Amino acid sequence: MGTRWKTAAIFAVSLLVLSGCQNDLRAWFGQTEKPQHRHEPEQTEDSAAVMTKEAKEAVQVDIISKQGTAIGTAKLTPAGPEGGVRIELEAASLPPGPHGFHVHETGKCEAPDFASAGAHFNPEARKHGLNNPEGPHTGDLPNLEADQQGKVKADFVAKQLTLEPGQPNSLRKPGGTAFVIHEKADDFKTDPAGNAGGRIGCGAIR
Repeated sequence: MGTRWKTAAIFAVSLLVLSGCQNDLRAWFGQTEKPQHRHEPEQTEDSAAVMTKEAKEAVQVDIISKQGTAIGTAKLTPAGPEGGVRIELEAASLPPGPHGFHVHETGKCEAPDFASAGAHFNPEARKHGLNNPEGPHTGDLPNLEADQQGKVKADFVAKQLTLEPGQPNSLRKPGGTAFVIHEKADDFKTDPAGNAGGRIGCGAIR
């Protein structure tokens, strides 16, 4: 009988120890034996602070050809206290010469014609063309110049644009926007697209 009592006592102590270990593990991982439902205030950042943070982050844009292959990239960053967006673009496999370059209203690039990008980004409902007295579109940008190898490198600031969400001129509007490269030069005056011809490159900005 003495041995049986000793065995029973050891078994009971073992259960208590195991129970204590389980409680310690639950506590370690944020669990309890009987969860208590407590309402705690949700910790969220102020929406304005989130928008400011997003506006400071660089945006990488991948540019594809009519065949759906990658031909370049564009890096977008805030231009500083003066405002605007700095655009650093590199691309290849383009026909040598000038090419119209615009921001379009939808962040979708479906080859081969890129019609999915929609019309020019134009929240102010103006006419096309940097030299048009009734223009320009917010999405009108300088021509790109491809060299004899079909390569282009551009670095400029578009003061009419922003990366800050919620602004009418933001590249990060709902649904996104897109860069589109055209087959010919933009004449900067003819509505709606400067006689720049077909779309040969596209990069979605989301």
